Amino acid sequence: MNDDLALLTRWRDGDQRAGEALCARYFDAIYRFFEYKIPEEADDLTQQTFLACMRARSQFRGQSTFRTYLYSIARNELLMRLRRGPKGERVDLDVSSLDELVSSPSKKLGQQQELAQIRAALHKLPVEQALLLEFHYWHDLDAAELAELLESTPGTIRVRLLRARRALRAKLVEAGVAGTGSDPLSVSLREPDDDSDR
Repeated sequence: MNDDLALLTRWRDGDQRAGEALCARYFDAIYRFFEYKIPEEADDLTQQTFLACMRARSQFRGQSTFRTYLYSIARNELLMRLRRGPKGERVDLDVSSLDELVSSPSKKLGQQQELAQIRAALHKLPVEQALLLEFHYWHDLDAAELAELLESTPGTIRVRLLRARRALRAKLVEAGVAGTGSDPLSVSLREPDDDSDR
């Protein structure tokens, strides 16, 4: 959003209200991002994300959208937290799932039973696959934005999305979940695989 860049410019120039408006615009989305994964730490991680954004606001170069930049900070905060395993040990996020890393899995993942089952299945995927699906389907980041966020190419992101969907579908089949929900991720799981992600 160009409005985001205007607010950021004013914030950099000392306009605190512009900074407050920019943070307020994305606060709920960033909070939900953490709440779905580590609900008991969502407040702290959200605060850490916005503090990191405040400290680094002069480093934003405008090569991506502000939203992508903010999600990048949130992702980094989450990964730093997850790398400190439940007992303080360093963990490998390419093979560890959220269920393994978070001491008390969320009971408040949603009111719809199937969406809760999808989220539970996401928690069983490697963290990077789960984040990729969530950013794409629940936070509406397209392949180009994901490529910026993950320092990759859109083509590679499409392949990773395809593999992540297949892995999630396999977890849902194991759990006996039908996949009839109306959220974007549920719909994508019923469709034939292709690499036409935005």
